[in-house]
Amino acid sequence: MSEENKREPNGESASHSADEAKEEAKASGADQTGAPEPVSKPQPAEAESANAAPADNAGKGEAKAAAEPKPSKAAVDSASEATPANAAESAPETPQANAADSAGEAAPKAERPARAPREAGAAAASKEPSDAPASELKGGADADKEAKAKAAAEARAARAAARAQKAEGGEAGAEAAPKEPSPNQPRLDRIVQLIREHVHPDAIVEAVINERDRHLPTLTIKPDHWREVAEFVKTHEELRLNYLSNLSGVDYETHMETVYHVVSLETKDSYCFKVKTMDREEPSIPSVTNVWAAANWNEREVYDLLGIHFPGHPDLRRIMMPDDWVGHPLRKDYVPIDPEV
Repeated sequence: MSEENKREPNGESASHSADEAKEEAKASGADQTGAPEPVSKPQPAEAESANAAPADNAGKGEAKAAAEPKPSKAAVDSASEATPANAAESAPETPQANAADSAGEAAPKAERPARAPREAGAAAASKEPSDAPASELKGGADADKEAKAKAAAEARAARAAARAQKAEGGEAGAEAAPKEPSPNQPRLDRIVQLIREHVHPDAIVEAVINERDRHLPTLTIKPDHWREVAEFVKTHEELRLNYLSNLSGVDYETHMETVYHVVSLETKDSYCFKVKTMDREEPSIPSVTNVWAAANWNEREVYDLLGIHFPGHPDLRRIMMPDDWVGHPLRKDYVPIDPEV
């Protein structure tokens, strides 16, 4: 057998084996889902035929497109308007949508009757006071004034009744339980006795214990006997009231008064003396500057501010206000010439 004959069976067997491999590959590709079929590398002749096929198909497609008629502009516009949004708008409404719309329309209608009374009340309240007649406004103001005056009168009456009841209760309690004497009552009784014996029986107008001022013995002396009383209480061996701690003047409108606080530096006993003057036009009380030297400037101050004269003072003149000042500023009846001062 020649060499050519020997090579032919090998070529046929090779072609048969290649065909069998392709069939097996196809069969295995059919069994495996989703697995791509193996693509054999095309031969040069097959590649040329493959490239030629698309070109033929492209030419056929252009010929087919040229043969088909072009759509009109109106058809294109109508097709563009048929978008998904337009389709959704043109879609028929569902029963649920209709029910929601009807419920939304019914809610404002239901609120209108409920709002009507509130709107009416707000309109009535928003009316200005000027809408009412002037006579009604004036009558209301007068009624308010009368009500306030009546309430104030009732409050005053209630306070007065409470004070009266308290006073009655205090008197009843005082009657039920006698008040204990002041610890300084013996001292007061003793100085009253001495003054009446050594100065004058009528020199003392009143003698009391001032409980609010540490039970201070207080004596009111007549102006005519004041200088003699002052000298006596300072020089008496038992009293020895040798220091004037304070001197002041008071305007009670009905009368004027000077107040003296004197102390014994040896016994430490304190007393208070008051001297009244009933003449407001020309008030006058004897000076005690020659008894207690500290009374000098104090009497000048009382004269300057209250206008009380102190006969026997060595230098009675103003001490605080200018010499040409008109009037005495601490008097209750003082009227300033210049109200701005």
